[in-house]
Amino acid sequence: MEKIDLLIIVTVISLFISLFLAFFLVTVKTKHKISNYLFATFLILTAIDTSQTLFNLIVDGPSNFGMLRGLFAFLQIPVFYLYVLSVCYSDFKLKPKHLLHLLPFVIANVILIPRFYAVDVASKINFIKNYQNSVEIQFNHILIHVQLIVYIIAVFMVLRKAKKLYLENCAGTSISSYNWLFQFTVVLTILYSVALLKNIFKFSDYPYISEWIKIGLLIFQLFIICWYLFKALNNPNLFRNIDSKLKLVSDIVLEEKNKEELAVNEKEYNEDLLKLKQYMAEEKPFLDPSLTIQDVSKGIAIPVRDLSLLINHKLEQHFYDFINTYRIERAMGILKDVTKSKVTILEILYDVGFNSKSSFNTAFKKHTGFTPTDYRKSL
Repeated sequence: MEKIDLLIIVTVISLFISLFLAFFLVTVKTKHKISNYLFATFLILTAIDTSQTLFNLIVDGPSNFGMLRGLFAFLQIPVFYLYVLSVCYSDFKLKPKHLLHLLPFVIANVILIPRFYAVDVASKINFIKNYQNSVEIQFNHILIHVQLIVYIIAVFMVLRKAKKLYLENCAGTSISSYNWLFQFTVVLTILYSVALLKNIFKFSDYPYISEWIKIGLLIFQLFIICWYLFKALNNPNLFRNIDSKLKLVSDIVLEEKNKEELAVNEKEYNEDLLKLKQYMAEEKPFLDPSLTIQDVSKGIAIPVRDLSLLINHKLEQHFYDFINTYRIERAMGILKDVTKSKVTILEILYDVGFNSKSSFNTAFKKHTGFTPTDYRKSL
């Protein structure tokens, strides 16, 4: 099969799936509209970038529209960054300040005005033929790779903070959404790293290698989109988020130290701890799969800040692990009960406050060293 035929086939399939998923995300009824719109935009931008092979078949020679189409790549990673923010934080809203993310895209276009956008077709052709010696093209390639590195680092920092905030304030099973989004970001990082390698070869003495890498990237990108589609359809409730106004316990501790207020009265600490344990034993709030530290705070009339310090700092446990300990202890009790030997593991995990088999197995093994099935067999 000719290389051009393979490129066309892969491009058409990739475009179809990308645009189909984008249409699905925009039209599906959900409360996570901003996240869906941002990822749909990311998919459309990716489709525009992918469409180069088809575009070259339709349009003969360089054009302003063709150059603009290529430079839309500058918008991909900023939109993905905003998408990650919208997934992680429930109070995320698009604001005028987010227009600053357009700056690299604007710069990349502005520097091309004198020698490309504002000249005739013949000059455009000459500019493209000598792209390896073009200062503007080389600058744009450096700019997009610097942008890529900065945004990828920023995405990982957002995910790291969001996951830690979730562990300190929530006890649902939504932590899997952050784990998956982390995996997705790693895969995208690999994809963009390979694209960087492709561009290095493009400006070397071996430009044909760049073309073969391009085919590989298209196929890899196709698999990524299919992976995302599979996840989205099989886990429609995967993505849940937290309030961005929440503070990390480490930041709270630092603030308290600066105010010299961290030395809590030992008697007060013991009273709060006793009240917390009594509440957990009597009210069993851990049976709620979507329990948050705010819910417990209301239940025992202890401010969220103080409760967060009590659990996350004083007890040296994330709220997530603290609540799961109670769930696992209850699950162990059911597993030990001979009268409930016919109760399935799935029924038990739902009964004790989990809503995911994988998170239940992980928490149970972390707590006991056994899987629930092995634990039951060992009794």
